[in-house]
Amino acid sequence: MKKELSFELNGQHTSLWVEPGRLLTDVLREDLQLTGTKVGCQVGECGACTVLVNGAAVNACLTPALSVMGQSVLTIEGVQNGDRLHPIQEAFMETAAVQCGFCTPGMVLSAKALLDANEAPSDEDIARGMSGNLCRCTGYQKIQDGVRLAADKLRAKRQDTASGEEGQL
Repeated sequence: MKKELSFELNGQHTSLWVEPGRLLTDVLREDLQLTGTKVGCQVGECGACTVLVNGAAVNACLTPALSVMGQSVLTIEGVQNGDRLHPIQEAFMETAAVQCGFCTPGMVLSAKALLDANEAPSDEDIARGMSGNLCRCTGYQKIQDGVRLAADKLRAKRQDTASGEEGQL
């Protein structure tokens, strides 16, 4: 028997009826048509399905949908601000940290969780923060470069905001 799932999705209240046992990836992709959350290994190893739940990176392929009841979920569709890419997305493009793009949504969200918690991560911090995400195309140096550049961009935006200039994180 279906149960009502009510949560915040990309900043908007969302409510729908789901079967118990359905996974968050399935609800996001099939019911809500948010196909940016990718399905890769389906066992929590590749990170392609990474979303943020209350700011923490989680594998949506392992997360029962009903477990996000009352929580805040951020998918790749909620990262950018209207037509403006998030600084992490910009940095990934600028450093060529994307190739085929399949892993990119999960990488961006893992990077966001890392940078929200640590605005100046070391290379070791970046490697640890991104360790749950696999990429077959880029190698990891460009991804690490992208996260480092994103950290710089976000710090600059925070400084601009603190000094009275307008900026959206």
